[in-house]
Amino acid sequence: MKSLKELTRPNIWALAPYSSARNEYSSVDNAHVFLDANENPYNSPYNRYPDPLQNEVKKLLAPIKRVREDQIFLGNGSDEAIDLMYRCFARPRTDNVVAIEPTYGMYKVCADINDVEYRRVDLDERFQISADKILRSCDRNTKFIWICSPNNPTGNNINRDEVVKVLTQFDGLVVVDEAYSDFSSQKPFRLELDKYPNLVVLNTFSKAWGCAAIRLGIAMANKDIIDLFNKVKYPYNVNILTQNQALEALKDPFEVDKWIRTLLQERGRMIGAFKMLPSCELIYPSDANFFLAKMNDAPDIYNYLMEKGIIVRNRSRIHLCNNCLRITIGTRSENNEILAALRVMD
Repeated sequence: MKSLKELTRPNIWALAPYSSARNEYSSVDNAHVFLDANENPYNSPYNRYPDPLQNEVKKLLAPIKRVREDQIFLGNGSDEAIDLMYRCFARPRTDNVVAIEPTYGMYKVCADINDVEYRRVDLDERFQISADKILRSCDRNTKFIWICSPNNPTGNNINRDEVVKVLTQFDGLVVVDEAYSDFSSQKPFRLELDKYPNLVVLNTFSKAWGCAAIRLGIAMANKDIIDLFNKVKYPYNVNILTQNQALEALKDPFEVDKWIRTLLQERGRMIGAFKMLPSCELIYPSDANFFLAKMNDAPDIYNYLMEKGIIVRNRSRIHLCNNCLRITIGTRSENNEILAALRVMD
């Protein structure tokens, strides 16, 4: 791979980061009088700025994810880490990125915001990648490649051997978004950060951890890449309420394991029931907490369900997803309600 300095935007490599008040005293063990940050001394604990590097959260998260604390970046949702990839590495109107298609839409949105060329490589009819096609789409100005696995909106794991081929043959960075990996039996790439220095793995508290409302995203990579993210991010990017709720969630990972098992059981039941619906033409394989269903008239069925107060995602306008609905796995009673509605319609 190219050196990290070669891949990084020159202005970012040379950037002198903002030094926050909470960073400067971190080595003082007995700090208890805080007159450094122009804070109001009243209304504790919300009067104080939060830990800018979220060290307590990382301390609990690292053993759960089986990575080191210095390999973790925490952001305001995974979207912050997605945006930071562009801000750190891709020069506007000069560099480009490559992504599979269809996939999570924010990769393209952030490319457009940052004025970076976004090159799509279509998945095949099984929603799988060809490493050769991806690599052929790259040139000397391709800074990184997006691969979401399990993929959104298709739900399937991307062939691991093909991802490894991209990792080993591409001389830039490869971002593997594993937001849904807790629902998959495939070995997560975050366990191989030391093996692939050009690998960045995304994760989130929004899916398996049931914490979408607190907006806490995770990026994992080698320390040098994480240091760049911390250099460019806003000083206090994760608020104290989010950090405290994350700490509470991390105290009981076994509860999350129970949720995952329940959702996987419901996923199997829902897929089986959908296959029996006359309006359903095909269910694509899923390794996530949702599945993609090809219907005989997805827009009409979507509108029908919406009138009943049941909201799913119409993906018909997404490339290669014509007439498809994306169904998230809910509680058993929620799942029963959508099945009952569709059976009456059929």
